[in-house]
Amino acid sequence: MTSYDIIRKPVITEKSMTAMADKKYTFIVQINANKVQIKKAVEEIFGVKVDKVQTLRTMGKTKRMGVHVGKRADFKKAVVTLTEDSKSIEFFEGMQ
Repeated sequence: MTSYDIIRKPVITEKSMTAMADKKYTFIVQINANKVQIKKAVEEIFGVKVDKVQTLRTMGKTKRMGVHVGKRADFKKAVVTLTEDSKSIEFFEGMQ
């Protein structure tokens, strides 16, 4: 599993945008990736120094469309906190 497989996509919400002032960035990550792998992937892809990683698993909702019942996919979110002396991630620069 490469670094680009671990980090799937960024989370762009109001809450995640306000957390960027504290150098906290939120990503959807591979569901079986651990904190060490997530830290190495973010450091390798974006060239920053990571202080800590917080993860949370979200179970997919059960949805109905008439008589058909389905389930959304489970996913894992990671909130990555950068060190004080680290630069910010350029990908998020123009979004604030």
